[in-house]
Amino acid sequence: MPSPSYIDPLNGKLYPLDVPRWCSDEGKPLLVTPLTGISRDDIDRSIRSLWRYRAALPAEIAKPITMGEGCTPMAEREWGELRPHFKLEWFNPTSSFKDRGTTVMLSFMRQLGVNAVLEDSSGNGGASVAAYGAAGGMRVRILAPATTSPMKVAQMHAFGAEVQLVEGPREESEAEAIRQSKQIFYSSHNWQPFFLQGTKSLAYEIWEDFNYSAPDNVIMPVGAGSSLLGCYIGFKELLAAGQITRMPRLFAAQPLNCSPVDASFAAGVDTPIDRAVNKTIAEGTAIKHPLRLKQMIAALKETGGGTVAIPEDGIIAALKRLARTGLFVEPTSASAAAALDVLKERGAIRPTERTVVIITGTGIKAASLITELLAEGN
Repeated sequence: MPSPSYIDPLNGKLYPLDVPRWCSDEGKPLLVTPLTGISRDDIDRSIRSLWRYRAALPAEIAKPITMGEGCTPMAEREWGELRPHFKLEWFNPTSSFKDRGTTVMLSFMRQLGVNAVLEDSSGNGGASVAAYGAAGGMRVRILAPATTSPMKVAQMHAFGAEVQLVEGPREESEAEAIRQSKQIFYSSHNWQPFFLQGTKSLAYEIWEDFNYSAPDNVIMPVGAGSSLLGCYIGFKELLAAGQITRMPRLFAAQPLNCSPVDASFAAGVDTPIDRAVNKTIAEGTAIKHPLRLKQMIAALKETGGGTVAIPEDGIIAALKRLARTGLFVEPTSASAAAALDVLKERGAIRPTERTVVIITGTGIKAASLITELLAEGN
């Protein structure tokens, strides 16, 4: 098999991995060429972090920047007739799943000689890059929307990152980051392909959690799609390696107020569809124009999955319901729990099946907002 490379999925053009880059020569997002996956014998059980799956990475990383990320617990809960397993990603070092991608992305960039990075983020991604940059001795600049949660901005500042708040919609932070990328390497969790090489550990971990088998369904909140594509890549590798016999169905949950993936999937296309965009409490997935829309639609279709768009009151209801089971999640994650009822009603998931719901972040980061939401109606 040829050595792994970056690949532009739109035209098949390849680029070497040993040269730092975040996009194609045409300014398009890249992926890593398909890998063969690993078996259970390749897991390094002496390591209690996602680096136990380092044999699945496209390049050897000699000295990773690690703080014990991954190996997060799953909590089984009753949810009406269902008994889903909630994957609690807030147990990662900066309290979100983003640490999975960041540890791999920054470790590889540092190995290539990058010592200063730029990131744009509405919160969790920026906090993660700030933390791992600090742990790895790298200088970090974060561009964030002016509306970003103060708790998340405080987290970025605490790690020593330079934080620049950008007025306007979320997309303006990305546009400004691209403008600044000529001065500092743009190590974006939405653009740099090694981020997905980290989030694919979700699939490997779920596989190991279930005694080396795949669940029937995986539901996750989706904005830019790094958890969705990470799960797709990871399970695809496990299938190629003969470690599972089928792909789980992947489902994307979005707030109805900002649901471009659901709009396109429902229309049966992989191109953008006009749908009204409004403010949502699920700020982590409020991305109007996801870069990898085409790849996300393909992953959903190939696995027999689908999308759900949740209205704001549905997100709030799921948030309260989760809290009553002991799970204090950020509103973005509550949309994935709310999708359970919709998918069951559609017949897309069944009580007899094994379903995993990815809880991407903790409610502590949005404590003030959640305090108000939980108080309503009590």
